[in-house]
Amino acid sequence: MSLVATSVVGVRASQFRSSASSSALLPALAHRTRAYRSLMTPAGSGRMRLQVRAARLESTGLSVGFRAPQFELPEPMTGKIWTLDDFEGSPALLVMFICNHCPFVKHLKKDIAKLTSFYMEKGLACIAISSNSVVTHPQDGPEFMIVDAEKFKYSFPYLYDESQEVAKAFQAVCTPEFYLFKKDGRRPFELFYHGQFDDSRPGSNVPVTGKDLSRAIDCALSGQELPFCWVQHQMEPVTGINNYRAWQRTYPFSL
Repeated sequence: MSLVATSVVGVRASQFRSSASSSALLPALAHRTRAYRSLMTPAGSGRMRLQVRAARLESTGLSVGFRAPQFELPEPMTGKIWTLDDFEGSPALLVMFICNHCPFVKHLKKDIAKLTSFYMEKGLACIAISSNSVVTHPQDGPEFMIVDAEKFKYSFPYLYDESQEVAKAFQAVCTPEFYLFKKDGRRPFELFYHGQFDDSRPGSNVPVTGKDLSRAIDCALSGQELPFCWVQHQMEPVTGINNYRAWQRTYPFSL
């Protein structure tokens, strides 16, 4: 019989500066990762094992017209700080919440890179955000985000949301999660599509096509409205793995 106890761990949010380069960031990031790992092994004769349980979640429903929240996030690859205002001149903005380790994201990474590269040439602005806690998943930390971005040749900024405040503002609860915002003239970015990449899932034997997201982007860039059935479809939840919050730690104890 096992008893699962959950404790609360506070994690101080650090700040990145836009003038910092990726090489200057790495020593601090490595030190932080070691500090987090030390939290996982308490002092004393008994060794407490950290267990992280991945929960399969569905995204929350958002209404068409939901305005894109403001953000200010660092890109570990370059050290640059990105904000929503950086994309003011773009007709549409795709915001993706992803991470390195999630099996649902791994299933799509190559095709995400291809699809975004194709549409960015057509005028789409695109960013990806990782909000996962490095307490539970050090492999999702900034230094590994750089490795992933280089490996898959991401043409979009891959940003780090250490405090997870941006994820909360977007009401993002799982990875991957796709938000497509459209901008009409001087109006702010407003939600046009919040839905799946396509019907493919790990182990489903359904080929990855990106058809759902592609169709939404085509409509947004061409000034067309999504068909009514698609407006209904986009309200359906996106399936993925939960964003790992910094305050969640689960330890199993044997009785």
